[in-house]
Amino acid sequence: MIEVKNLKKKFEEVEVLKGITTTFDTGKVNLIIGQSGSGKTVFLKSLLNVFQPTSGEILFDGRDINKMSRDEKQILRSEIGTVFQGSALFDSMTVEENITFPLDMFTNLSFREKKRRVFEVIGRVHLEKANRKYPSEISGGMQKRVAIARAIVNNPKYLFCDEPNSGLDPYTSNIIDDLLMEITKEYNTTTIINSHDMNSVMTIGEKIVYL
Repeated sequence: MIEVKNLKKKFEEVEVLKGITTTFDTGKVNLIIGQSGSGKTVFLKSLLNVFQPTSGEILFDGRDINKMSRDEKQILRSEIGTVFQGSALFDSMTVEENITFPLDMFTNLSFREKKRRVFEVIGRVHLEKANRKYPSEISGGMQKRVAIARAIVNNPKYLFCDEPNSGLDPYTSNIIDDLLMEITKEYNTTTIINSHDMNSVMTIGEKIVYL
């Protein structure tokens, strides 16, 4: 669970987040929605500690991120999976290499263990035949599935997704929505999705935070 208590964020004299208090439940798909300019991205980046809040608390299972040491924040980062809006894959790496990247960054697993884990999540997102392809050789929907596989390869406690359906057709969007819902249940993650897609809100949103 992630708890947010009276969270505020100002940029100079402009207050973007005006005292948000809410919780994001474990094992559920939590959606952040709101009009353009409402602060959805600022809120998500504050949760990820990209932005330092002006005031308020953000607690990851009781741990206040604003009071963590550098080492504690590094441990927390290893517990977080992130799916960026544009997938943010490395163009020079294959699908398999992209998914392996977090394991190289955050674990001491052996080569064999990394391979096993990578092929496990590749199968989970149904990309078995694309493991040696480069991002430029696969569709936008497949790129999003690679991004999801990379985000879950570390068995994260917390999964953050920024507009995961951006740029996708309705059919592919539904596939991504279903995949995120299934993964949330299977991995029992605290999943937070920043979205403007009302279809996602209606079909997979179990808790909605409206800004």
